[in-house]
Amino acid sequence: MVKIDLPDFPWDSLAEDTKLAKAHPGGIVDLSVGTPVDPVPDVVRSALTGPAADVPGYPTTHGPDSLREAIAGAMARRFGVTVDPVAVVPTIGLKETVAWLPTMLGAGAGDTVVIPELAYPTYEVGARLAGADFVRSDSTIALGPQRVALVWLNSPSNPTGRVLPAEHMRKVVEWARERGAVVASDECYLSLAPAEQRAVSVLHPDVCGGSHEGLLALHSMSKTSNMAGYRASFVTGDPALVASLLELRKHIGMMVPRPVQAALAAATSDDAHVTAQAEIYVRRRATLRAAVEAAGMRVDHSEAGLYLWATAGEDSRLTVHRLAKQGVLVAPGEFYGPAGTQHVRVALTASDERIAAAAERLPAA
Repeated sequence: MVKIDLPDFPWDSLAEDTKLAKAHPGGIVDLSVGTPVDPVPDVVRSALTGPAADVPGYPTTHGPDSLREAIAGAMARRFGVTVDPVAVVPTIGLKETVAWLPTMLGAGAGDTVVIPELAYPTYEVGARLAGADFVRSDSTIALGPQRVALVWLNSPSNPTGRVLPAEHMRKVVEWARERGAVVASDECYLSLAPAEQRAVSVLHPDVCGGSHEGLLALHSMSKTSNMAGYRASFVTGDPALVASLLELRKHIGMMVPRPVQAALAAATSDDAHVTAQAEIYVRRRATLRAAVEAAGMRVDHSEAGLYLWATAGEDSRLTVHRLAKQGVLVAPGEFYGPAGTQHVRVALTASDERIAAAAERLPAA
């Protein structure tokens, strides 16, 4: 049996603080995980139970033309990005794509995967699964002579909510192209960025110069369309890279179920529900930010996405424990890298009633 060296699953370590928060007389307000709580849009549910639900045969890995055309349309309308529908592949939730991408790109021993200094844990897991090394860095200039196979970008960021300027992203793309490395941009929060933040896709001409060579953009419907339970996402970008991923996925049998493909097409064809959901998170962010700051904590970055990145100037586990006493559960920043040891991640993914409850309790923590 081949043993892969993986870190412990971080959220398992919150068991005691979860128990403490649940004991609060008003019940727990769980802001530790970015799990959507709002209803799935009607247009999505209708598609899931429509004609596609009565297709007895296997779905195709590439999905029907109509699905990929819907996705390409959404990329154009929402992000000003033009992609060929052929260069689109539906995926089974974004996490599996993040985890397996280094392996699917052929990274292995002797290769390095660059992940953000503060990053969703699965970036590291993906490098480990491939047998590659990983480096945490937000500056390619600081990297040594190692052979870099893949560079991850994530804007807006999980956990910090930071939005990367187009100029910064362009420099990363230029650096990677000079070295033959792939740039993969996790853009699952991009639709939730207010216009004034000027968040852009790695495939936008301002970043890539009009060429998608060596670039992949990864998108998910989990946050923007409350479809986490559907496992609906897609990858697009460099046609040659996408074609290679498609071929591998065919052999492995990584197919999105046909009803979910229909739901994904519906979600990417309708912008109204995305706009409405983004506005909900803007309100929740304002409510929680005021409460977090009233509790004496500083909020860093947190311009967009689903999280507040906050610090009380102490070990993050102490902050988690203090807030748990008030019935509010948050995630310690150490989950996302050594640079996060004095921060906590506060998710906006709770109902309005629970957000209001947290806002009442936090100043007393």
